[in-house]
Formats: sequence, structure tokens, C-alpha cells
Amino acid sequence: MIELDRAGRSFKVKRALVHAVRDLSFRVEPGEFVGYLGPNGAGKSTTIKMLCGILTPTSGRVRVAGLDPSRRRTTLARRIGVVFGQRTTLWWDLPLKDSFELIRLLYKVDRKVFRERLDELVETLDLAEFLRTPVRQLSLGQRMRGDLTAALLHAPDVLVLDEPTIGLDVISKNSIRAFLLRVNAERGTTVLLTTHDLGDIERLCRRVMVIDHGRLAFDGSLEQLMATSPEETIEEVVTRLYTRTGQ
Repeated sequence: MIELDRAGRSFKVKRALVHAVRDLSFRVEPGEFVGYLGPNGAGKSTTIKMLCGILTPTSGRVRVAGLDPSRRRTTLARRIGVVFGQRTTLWWDLPLKDSFELIRLLYKVDRKVFRERLDELVETLDLAEFLRTPVRQLSLGQRMRGDLTAALLHAPDVLVLDEPTIGLDVISKNSIRAFLLRVNAERGTTVLLTTHDLGDIERLCRRVMVIDHGRLAFDGSLEQLMATSPEETIEEVVTRLYTRTGQ
């Protein structure tokens, strides 16, 4: 469902060439739930932007759902959903239900199908009492549930999540995590999750990739990651990988 083959992305910063991502190769199969870890500046956001077609790789090859994201961005938009924990895709001054209706029009979702999907998502994410509330008046947890609903209304094959639980309280985090597990298990949606919250990784991901300085430092199961140093916590193991890659 996701394939990168020696993908790279470079930027010119004050006449210097900065390699945000370099020779990055990995595959994500349909139905996988993969954690994508790395410190700030490691290349996570650049990778996501290449997957969504926002950035074009300067080297190598990127495919999502069999499509070249930068060349087939409009077509790809109907196959993927994206949630950024620090930015919303909802309309700030509109009631939540109006944002959902606009999304239906943008993605040209059949009204009957849309109604069925929306009813299911609203019930699952407990949003019924907030549908008439302007987005700007929602709490962070309520808005995040709204963003997840918006990302799934067109039934995407791939869901890309960038820090979906950032700033949430424990109850909201648990609610979001349970929902994501259900979406992955029941719909077979492929999920790529970037997060600094290692609780997300422990609860959600069967596979973990660690990136630092634009290169892949680890790719395997969470059990394999912990087996590299059984006496350490997951946070200590990941931090050590960052440090090792940066040397």
C-alpha cells in the first residue's frame, strides 16, 4: 500500500544543501498498523508530505496505493485520509456538521453512503452532542475526534496520522486509540502513525520504524525493538537509536 525505494528529499537553506530524507526504502502492506518514530527534524514530516504529494522526492521513488503522489495528487486524495494533531482540516467558524457536509461535497461522496458513514462515526466517536457546535468552541479532544471523522468519511484505504493524541488527556487518548484499533481491525485500513507518545506505539503498533537524520535506523516488530536491549524501556531503546544514528 505504501512503497518508498531509495527516496530522498533535499532543500537549499542559505545556499547549503540539506538532506531531510536520504535513501529511504520501506514497504507497508495493506492492513498494517505501523509506528513511524523519530526526533524533531528526523524526516518524519518530510516523508508524510511526500506520501501525500505535497512534496516531490528529489531522488528515488514513492508510491501510495499504486499511485505516484506528486503526479496523481487529486486521485490519491480519494484513497488516503490524513490527520495532523496540531492542525485541523475542519472549518474553524462553522458547526462541525457543516464541515462534514463540505467534505462530502469535496470528495463527491454519495449522500446516502455519506449519511451511513457519518452516523457510524458519530456514534463510535461520541460526537452527536457537538455536531452543531462551531469548531473553534470544541475542546482539543472533541476536535481531534472531528478530524478523525473527517479523514474517514470517504472511506480511505490509507490513514496517515501525525501526532493524533498530542495534548490530549488520558481519557481522550484511550478513546482515540480504541477507535483506531477498531478502524484497522474491522475495515482493514492501513495506518501509518507518527508520534512522540510511546504509549501510542505500545497500544497500537505491531510494527515500528525509527528514522533519524533522514535514514531508517530500525524496522521491525515492537518485540524485536525491545529485544535489542531487554533491560531498557521502550523510550530508552528509541533514544539510543536516535543517538546511534546521529553519530
